[in-house]
Amino acid sequence: MGMSLSFLLLTLLAPICTFSSPVPDPEVIVHEVNQKINASRRNLGYLSCGTGNPIDDCWRCDPNWEKKRQRLADCAIGFGKQAIGGRDGKIYIVTDTSDDPVNPKPGTLRYGAIQDEPLWIIFDRDMFIKLKEELMLNSFKTIDGRGASVHIAGGPCITIQYVTNIIIHGLNIHDCQQGGNAYVRDSPEHYGWRTLSDGDGVSIFGGSHVWVDHCSLSNCRDGLIDAIRGSTAITISNNYLTHHNKVMLLGHSDTFTRDKNMQVTIAFNHFGEGLVQRMPRCRHGYFHVVNNDYTHWEMYAIGGSASPTINSQGNRFLAPNDVFNKEVTKHEDAPENEWKNWNWRSEGDLMLNGAFFTRSGAGASSSYAKSSSLSARPSSLVNSITMNAGALGCKKGKRC
Repeated sequence: MGMSLSFLLLTLLAPICTFSSPVPDPEVIVHEVNQKINASRRNLGYLSCGTGNPIDDCWRCDPNWEKKRQRLADCAIGFGKQAIGGRDGKIYIVTDTSDDPVNPKPGTLRYGAIQDEPLWIIFDRDMFIKLKEELMLNSFKTIDGRGASVHIAGGPCITIQYVTNIIIHGLNIHDCQQGGNAYVRDSPEHYGWRTLSDGDGVSIFGGSHVWVDHCSLSNCRDGLIDAIRGSTAITISNNYLTHHNKVMLLGHSDTFTRDKNMQVTIAFNHFGEGLVQRMPRCRHGYFHVVNNDYTHWEMYAIGGSASPTINSQGNRFLAPNDVFNKEVTKHEDAPENEWKNWNWRSEGDLMLNGAFFTRSGAGASSSYAKSSSLSARPSSLVNSITMNAGALGCKKGKRC
């Protein structure tokens, strides 16, 4: 991600309230995530539609989900679990696929996204929305694509910049392009000049309490989901990611130390065909990667620099056939005598077709047992947990 002059000015002027303090002991959140996974597993005998996925089992069994949409906000896990989005606001219905970056019309996606009040944004029918410029979200917003096939594609896509409490759910986000060198409205009271954007699917820039769930993402100009510049309290779950090079960047640069506060949960995602690298690529912070299915990479799956903590648990890694690219991990931009102290650990991961994970720091110690309560959660469950990753085909009046 490049930093433009407008971003620099926003960095200096951004309200401090959008920044979230890191959890003092991230292992507490890891423990809580694993408890919820265990609880969903135990309930499989009682829920005929249960999958062992604690997020899905929280709401998908209810055929009346459409009448209780905002209950979804209580189903998040991990570092982004407190993202309530528009839970406490009104329902806003998108009826118009058009887009005006400066003077959006009522009924358009942009009009709802920029409002100051909390809103739960839904769609009245299947839609293909080609945005003319980045969609600048205001705080306390949910974009909920359930019940319709919603594609945001072909233009600039979603930007979460210096705002908080955002839920993005059930969207198809693909073929995102650069925008910028244009005026864009980010609230009812303000619009400003945006320089050239990167072309991410979802760009989180100084954002906090963000949950991206059940989206299908592919083929964007830069990253599919990038989080930088002090972003934290993020959960990325149940997404289906395909056909992309640099999939997910978490951390702005090795020198941007504010990203030491970054804490991200990456759970129940399917990293699928046509992916190359960065699933994710981490800097500085704490990253819990749990029960994901990695069925394709060309260079590596999980990488990082600047001493991030990477806690990999119960994932399934299927290595490519290329004998030179079997390694799951890539310690970047540092000699071995430096990266050997970075805390990267693997517990209960299933390694297939010669895949291997290079542990380091405390994670390389055979005596390292208190990393979590996962107790090597069976990676054999990953298939059932991730089989419905991506945007769901929910129909009103039926279980989703």
